[in-house]
Amino acid sequence: MRIVLCYPVEARHRERIAAAAPWAEIVDAGQERIAEELLGADIFCGHAKVSVDWDGVMRRGRLQWIQSSAAGMDHCLVPSVIASEVAVTSASGVLADQVAEHTIALVTAWLRGLPVFFRAQQKKEFIRRPTRDLHHTTVGIAGFGGVGRRLAQVLAPFKTRILAVDLYPIDKPDYVESLWPADRLNDLLAECDIVVLCLPLNDDTRGIIGARELASMKPTALLANMARGPLVVTAALVDALRGGRLAGAVMDVTDPEPLPIESDLWDMPNVIVTPHVGGQCATRIDDMTALFCENLRRWKSGEPLINFLTDKRLGFPIRGTGHPLWVDVNEAVRLSQSR
Repeated sequence: MRIVLCYPVEARHRERIAAAAPWAEIVDAGQERIAEELLGADIFCGHAKVSVDWDGVMRRGRLQWIQSSAAGMDHCLVPSVIASEVAVTSASGVLADQVAEHTIALVTAWLRGLPVFFRAQQKKEFIRRPTRDLHHTTVGIAGFGGVGRRLAQVLAPFKTRILAVDLYPIDKPDYVESLWPADRLNDLLAECDIVVLCLPLNDDTRGIIGARELASMKPTALLANMARGPLVVTAALVDALRGGRLAGAVMDVTDPEPLPIESDLWDMPNVIVTPHVGGQCATRIDDMTALFCENLRRWKSGEPLINFLTDKRLGFPIRGTGHPLWVDVNEAVRLSQSR
């Protein structure tokens, strides 16, 4: 049995994985060798950011399980993988704290005018300018998975009115006013002062925010994309911002990515862009390794895997108490670290 890794592990992480799977050979491929090593993998853990011949891997018929080191699964869920018997698990929830924190940072920076004041500071200008509030606003969360749920928890103390939409609108927390089915996205867009995208990228969500959806938002509203760039039609976003039909946008992800130097978004004063750093965390690799080791234990013992994709076409694990394969990720990491 060969376990191939492609995330930035150190020696101590490899040792921990080897201890959790003494029955396997551990191969740390990195981005440099992943395309080659994946062809001989029984289990893969990581996120290949280089071109990989997934169809060739599937034709080999050797790979049994993919453990993504990212919450987003678009890097590996090509049609041949979706159609295969390969088990797929995500890292959904592992970085929810960090993405929620980054969302609050971007949204509050925009509302309080921090980019304006930073530019004024560089000019040594001490000029008071108008700001806006997060408190008592209506915030919409599109996608109520690990990140969306954690974001709602973080937003609740700001006395916000929270609305959410999800493909599986179940287990609504008390601090969320309404959790609607996905087909009510336009209702959410029209109602909210701030809309945060926490959706997976798949065939159904690609370009889900286009000209029509942006037109349904309040002209005073802020759009925050914390998930995947292609959820938003970039040209439509630029047009809405330029035409004053949308007050602003903050985004940790863009389409394309990296954002080209000639993109209009760079110079718009009502836009904040960060380079896909929302999931950065000092303990990211430790936590990912803990999740993988817990799932390795479950794999060997025949227990349900954490974040198992029951429907790979969706690109995310179905959450909620009605679905027994969902397990709280933070609790699983804690258990793994205590073993």
